[in-house]
Amino acid sequence: MSYFPNIADIRKAAETIGQVASVTPLTPSIRLSKLFDAHILLKREDLHRVRSYKIRGAFNKISSLSDKERKNGIVCASAGNHAQGVAFACNHLGIRGTIYMPSVTPKQKIEQTKMFGGEWVDVVLEGDTFDDSFKSSMAFCTANDKTFIHPFDDPKVIEGQGTVGLELLDQSQEPIDYVFAAIGGGGLASGLIGVFKELAPQAKIIGVEPQGAPSMKTSMEKGVNTKLGQIDKFIDGAAVQKVGDLTFEICKSGLSDIVAVPEGKVCQVILDLYNRDAIVVEPAGALTIAALDYFSEEIKGKNVVCILSGSNNDITRTAEIKERALLYGQLKHYFIVRFPQRPGALKEFVAEILGPDDDITHFEYSKKSSRENAPAIVGIELKRPEDLQPLIGRMKANNFYGDYLNDKPDLFQYLI
Repeated sequence: MSYFPNIADIRKAAETIGQVASVTPLTPSIRLSKLFDAHILLKREDLHRVRSYKIRGAFNKISSLSDKERKNGIVCASAGNHAQGVAFACNHLGIRGTIYMPSVTPKQKIEQTKMFGGEWVDVVLEGDTFDDSFKSSMAFCTANDKTFIHPFDDPKVIEGQGTVGLELLDQSQEPIDYVFAAIGGGGLASGLIGVFKELAPQAKIIGVEPQGAPSMKTSMEKGVNTKLGQIDKFIDGAAVQKVGDLTFEICKSGLSDIVAVPEGKVCQVILDLYNRDAIVVEPAGALTIAALDYFSEEIKGKNVVCILSGSNNDITRTAEIKERALLYGQLKHYFIVRFPQRPGALKEFVAEILGPDDDITHFEYSKKSSRENAPAIVGIELKRPEDLQPLIGRMKANNFYGDYLNDKPDLFQYLI
């Protein structure tokens, strides 16, 4: 292995980061502890001033630059959280920075990046994915002789993220059995591996990725760092097509397990954290809690840490988050319903086809007078998943059924 994080370097990073970042709380979750019959602790990295752990690696890396590198300025590419950490560091240290972000980055993250960077930072929106922005930023960096601040595949960044592990060991009153960490490019997991391998080798580090962007899991299964073709960008803080070469080697040797979690399940966790615990997280920040179900038997009676990696969530995404959660829970279903071209057809559908707890939440209809039946796209929210088949049965028996859209991705993508 060409590089492995050294505990002495991580301790040095902790001293550097202490200038700008306070120690984030490690708090017990009574609800999750009861649910999983374990001692569940939440590492609140969402409570940093930039609302994610990314300030650790970004500030540690930028602080290590030479006077010449600082004078020439820096460049980075980020889906949002690394960008804010870099922007804050540039402003704090007085270094010019150019930050490339995907054009689909939530508006909230873009505005926060500009706010933290102030006059020291320029934001450039480029491409649809992190990888698109990365290519453009590297070209700009090379052409202008600037230093690139990688979001995850850099020793100083990895060492900065590793300071999370030092804090965990200082804060936990009992030995830690499991640490669940979100993986985008792998910087956080790599830093944790460096700490726990040296100071608490009994702990298991579990990596968690979005199901729509399992770049580390795929790479580990193939034994070589692999670039994915298409990815689901919804969990933007952890959606990368290819993990780092350094982080891949570290995670390959140090992760105890890795799991990919469906985006809809993550959305339900976001809603539960908000409604039940008054905690606001972004999709990537909810990944670790969403993974607990997959290890429910294994973690019983154990001390388990879930790292809440960030809270940079855009409130305009709430409707989509709820929609994805309902779909994952099999409570939201879309149909093509064929309404007879006669008065009272819609009333009949509502009164006789829908169940007493069913609710129409989407309706698109265009009357075609030359046809016996006119199609409508109807979204129906159910109270229980088991209500679906009886609903379909009533639709078919009364000649309303046209088609079921949830399992037709080519059509369904236009509805959510």
